[in-house]
Amino acid sequence: FANTAFFLQINLRLILVSGKTKEFLFSPNDSAADIAKHVYDNWPMDWEEEQVSSPNILRLIYQGRFLHGNVTLGALKLPFGKTTVMHLVARETLPEPNSQGQRNREKTGESNCCVIL
Repeated sequence: FANTAFFLQINLRLILVSGKTKEFLFSPNDSAADIAKHVYDNWPMDWEEEQVSSPNILRLIYQGRFLHGNVTLGALKLPFGKTTVMHLVARETLPEPNSQGQRNREKTGESNCCVIL
């Protein structure tokens, strides 16, 4: 039998900085903030060392860009029935859109670069 609801879901493989991964199913209407909340509420057992104190600091990175909280998966035109890879990081603030964030990077010594494995 075919479950049509399954085909209308987006499979996300989330990768932590540590390299650990986990897959979750979401609807196209789910926003980046919804995803962060869901992952926080269903934190995988083997991610215990990376547990964060609040869903509000979880950030998704897709194709090298931070996703702001209200952007939906549907708006990103992610494919149904395929796995999309995103990075999940804990970070208090997001870089301002259209800014290079050079000052912040020098101050914190942080890099906005992602390694795709």
